[in-house]
Amino acid sequence: MNKLFTLAFCALLFTSCNNSKENQNKVLPKSSGKINHLSVVIDNDLWSESIGNAIRDSIGEAVYGLPQDEPGFSMRQMPTSVFTDFARKNRTVLKIEKGKNKTAETKFFDNPFAKPQKMVVISGATNHDIIEQIYSNKDKIISTFKKAEIKERQRRTKISPFKTDKIEEQLGITIEFPSAYRIAKEDDNFFWIRRDIKTGTVNLMLYEIPLNASSNNEKLIDDIVAMRDSVSKKHIPGPTEDTYMVTDKAYAPFFGKTSIDNKPTYETKSTWIVKGAFMSGPFINYAIEDKINNRYIIAEGFVFAPSVAKREFVFELESIIKSIAIK
Repeated sequence: MNKLFTLAFCALLFTSCNNSKENQNKVLPKSSGKINHLSVVIDNDLWSESIGNAIRDSIGEAVYGLPQDEPGFSMRQMPTSVFTDFARKNRTVLKIEKGKNKTAETKFFDNPFAKPQKMVVISGATNHDIIEQIYSNKDKIISTFKKAEIKERQRRTKISPFKTDKIEEQLGITIEFPSAYRIAKEDDNFFWIRRDIKTGTVNLMLYEIPLNASSNNEKLIDDIVAMRDSVSKKHIPGPTEDTYMVTDKAYAPFFGKTSIDNKPTYETKSTWIVKGAFMSGPFINYAIEDKINNRYIIAEGFVFAPSVAKREFVFELESIIKSIAIK
């Protein structure tokens, strides 16, 4: 009897192991979707009421520093009943599950239906439970989806990259940007890189400055703004003589800390104008601390694109800057 039981147990264990391996080795379809387009799986009545409002207000909050309000993600809502087959292949998915027996929680999943894919499931028994989960986990949710989209944007860049040997040689960094860009100006370890678009240009500046040990955030913001104004006055001319790009003093810059290439980095976002001309647009500036070489690497993206949405241009520049690695 014991022998029969042992054989049966071994057979069950073998089957379970095989099933586990099959699940691990299951070939997932390739995910799809436009950059920064988020699928929101939620029933129609919940989307049109308080839960939908909370999602739009938090996860869909406007990107700071753009001249016009633009949400961080373009959202496509679909009811739970149609979340099948092709609909499950979107790269980023936010799913809302409401029910009497649902625990109030937020779960994060990697590649549940496609690859690569990030899916966040928020559940709760009541609207209040779900809304509380949305707001308390907002920053982590946004960060999760944004990192996935930056990674996808960088993957697309690798398809046709610009050859950056000159930049690598002079600044001691590697950076990846599409071959559609060109080096518009090169001067004493300064690079102005740009891409022409139908309505204007998408631009990137790269240069270095001596390391500033100041830990005073207010002073550091002032230093970064003063530094970028000095550099842009010298290198980024306007359309006529004696016109040049400066920081728009009408808007308070966003200032925060992040990390690029595992190095402390100061992030500044605001708007630029051309002194003496009617030109303006958004910019993002990153000061990457390079203690070994006693310097900051400054990488700034700015966009001139009148009368069109600018979110995707700024996001493209951010993904390029975040590909930087110091040699």
